[in-house]
Amino acid sequence: MFTRLLLAGVLAFVGTAGITSVGGTAAGAADARPEPETFEFALIGDVPYSDFEVTNSFPNLIEEVNQAPLAFVIHDGDIKSGSTACTAELFRSRYAQFQTLAHPLIYIPGDNEWTDCGRVKTNSLAPEAALDLLREIFCQGSESLGQRQLPLVRQSEAQPEHRAYRENVRWAYGGVMFAGLNLPGSGNNFGRSEFAARQAANLAWLRDSFAVAHREKSRALMLIIQANPRFDLAATNQLRAGFNEWLAALERETIAFDRPVVLVHGDSHYFRIDKPLVSSRSGRRIEHFTRVETFGHPDAHWVRVRVDARDPEVFSFHPQIVAKNRLRHDP
Repeated sequence: MFTRLLLAGVLAFVGTAGITSVGGTAAGAADARPEPETFEFALIGDVPYSDFEVTNSFPNLIEEVNQAPLAFVIHDGDIKSGSTACTAELFRSRYAQFQTLAHPLIYIPGDNEWTDCGRVKTNSLAPEAALDLLREIFCQGSESLGQRQLPLVRQSEAQPEHRAYRENVRWAYGGVMFAGLNLPGSGNNFGRSEFAARQAANLAWLRDSFAVAHREKSRALMLIIQANPRFDLAATNQLRAGFNEWLAALERETIAFDRPVVLVHGDSHYFRIDKPLVSSRSGRRIEHFTRVETFGHPDAHWVRVRVDARDPEVFSFHPQIVAKNRLRHDP
């Protein structure tokens, strides 16, 4: 049964293209087509890790996703295990596997492929060198990955003062705004020298994405990061320190937006859909905010998301268990 996200009233939205103008960038006339009233897309993450997943579980997942009529696929990071060396060969291998997806693929970097690279002492790139290589391989041009491409707005072009952050992206589809940001687990690389500049970029991209969603009269906004930002931990907890300022901005912007906001992340490998954002003023849950955590290793499955312009609830979510990856449990 689909889990639904309540929208207080349906806003009228009139458009001429499935991919609409976002932040000064628009799809070309050749892409013009009627605005979709309904569409579906896939959420995946924290896969593949092991050799078995590379050769079996992940191809099974791709096969199933390719057979579904989807607008696009979002991977919220961690394309290898934390104990595997960060190498150009591995990154290019994952890129080649991503390109077997029939649908547009939007990829957000995870901690295993950059912030954690220093954990592997042999033949592994340093963290910031790994991130630079990820940008070079996965973030070139202004389009998604995948066999069918989707136009994207990159922060590096939309906000030149943050030109390094090509991985931060935004796109609109069917009257809904989507934005991806580089906040990796487990603690957002807090305390490292690169953190302050990336934090400033992420805060700017968050605020600008809400502003564009307001201006475009988007019915809803979906944000995608890799890290679990630890909603359930006290603000003083060390794991939470790297997220506190961003979460405070998220709270303010979500309340002001007053339409559905969904935060998608991976990191802790625990599929869930809940409402963990609590107002710092009222102490009450913010009802129009929803968190979706994707499946992760060793569970190579996906989440189907449906958007329906005629439904006041806008989003619905359905876990898709890949039949070939289902584990047979002994009684």
